[in-house]
Amino acid sequence: MDQEPGDAAEARYELVISVDARGSGGWDDTEKPRMRARVYRVLESAFGQAKVARDAVHLEDRGDGVLVSVAGRVAVTRLLGLWLVEVHEHLREENRELRTPLGLRIGLHVGPVRHDARGISGRAVDLACRLADAPVARELLAAEGADLVVVVSHALYEDVVSSGGKFIHPERYAPARLLLKEGEVTAWCQVPGRPAPKLPTGGPDRRVVPPRGVRAEAPAADPDDDAFDQALDSASGAGDGDDCGGGEARQEARRGAADEDDLGTRPETVRYTVHGDLSQHQNNVYHQPVHIGRNTGGAGPRKD
Repeated sequence: MDQEPGDAAEARYELVISVDARGSGGWDDTEKPRMRARVYRVLESAFGQAKVARDAVHLEDRGDGVLVSVAGRVAVTRLLGLWLVEVHEHLREENRELRTPLGLRIGLHVGPVRHDARGISGRAVDLACRLADAPVARELLAAEGADLVVVVSHALYEDVVSSGGKFIHPERYAPARLLLKEGEVTAWCQVPGRPAPKLPTGGPDRRVVPPRGVRAEAPAADPDDDAFDQALDSASGAGDGDDCGGGEARQEARRGAADEDDLGTRPETVRYTVHGDLSQHQNNVYHQPVHIGRNTGGAGPRKD
């Protein structure tokens, strides 16, 4: 894609496509050039069949994949429809002669993109790359025994996919909640040629770790619902009709969780650890000291 002088400072609204190859780490030095050539043949042949002009496409090599941006003058519906169909068909053709099929994960998002002498950048680029590399995309490619998985951003789904169109089937997409570096996002996944895949629902897993001396781990819960109360009750050995879990302990845990939400520091590995005996109290005044701390990523509970 040709760029005019001074374009680096200007953002263009473009479709960003991130393509990653499955199992590229297992390719040896003699296989890699051949597999990379196959990836490029698939993509470039699909652009040709979809009648997307070569000067409308920016291709940037990523070693085991390709980063693409397509100029805004090309209809996004053509890329989400005909182009993806052609990618799938050409990929199947390449795989007919391979003992180990080539598998591709494709992430797509549309947004402002900046071009410079070294390539493209912008949040739209970051998100497309994150979608292609998301664990759900990797798991789908393996679980479905497929050769292609497509993951589109929520904005792209709402603005384009949901309305349907030629070769665009919104009913074949399934939503998934992803925990990315930028935070939680919703993405939509498709395995071309198949019904909507079955995906786990809900946000990132959050669990309450019981206090010392309690064997069973409390169930997954969110501090904003009743399950969080039940988890604390379970951790303290209560929950049979009375408030032996302790109202003050729950309030303290809720406040800690809310603080983390406000700071954006509550990843899926966050656990709450309760130290002390919560079973011995009178009117929510505990006989022994009680401490509720946060334990993140195995680093140990935080001491307040």
